[in-house]
Amino acid sequence: MYRANRIETDDKPLFYRTLTHLLEQLLEYETDRTANLCNAAALLGHQMKDINWAGFYLLRENELVLGPFQGKPACTRIALGKGVCGNAAAKRKTELVPDVHAYPGHIACDGASASEIVIPFFSGDRLTGVLDIDSPVAGRFDEADARGLEGFVATLSKLLHPEDGVGNHHGA
Repeated sequence: MYRANRIETDDKPLFYRTLTHLLEQLLEYETDRTANLCNAAALLGHQMKDINWAGFYLLRENELVLGPFQGKPACTRIALGKGVCGNAAAKRKTELVPDVHAYPGHIACDGASASEIVIPFFSGDRLTGVLDIDSPVAGRFDEADARGLEGFVATLSKLLHPEDGVGNHHGA
């Protein structure tokens, strides 16, 4: 069961290990994919400092479609190769953007966003979608955040089963 205590540490590797452990606890007995993505977004929104949006875009017929998130209303569809999310999906690699206003082709859903990080996630080798996190603070994300969030997404991917909408099988 998830405990609502905030993770209080400036040690980013420790923060992300703890965050990922909380994710595992939170999703341990739930099998519904949507519920698990909603709780993963809520966990990020609750635990991460200095962010104004955290959520998922899911790959649907060659475009990214808005999925569960925390924050202001967002762009609904993003073409592959467009904006930070579309580029991360097309390249199949993390996009770390310290200043979104300097990013060519940035898609602004929230004018308050100053920096962004996007991590693709997969089912096996198949791209499933991206995790997108925005911050109103320029330079908010660094390589430690990228590594930590890549670990978070890898764990989340193992707990989801996109083909049939089922998450892990601990409680099934």
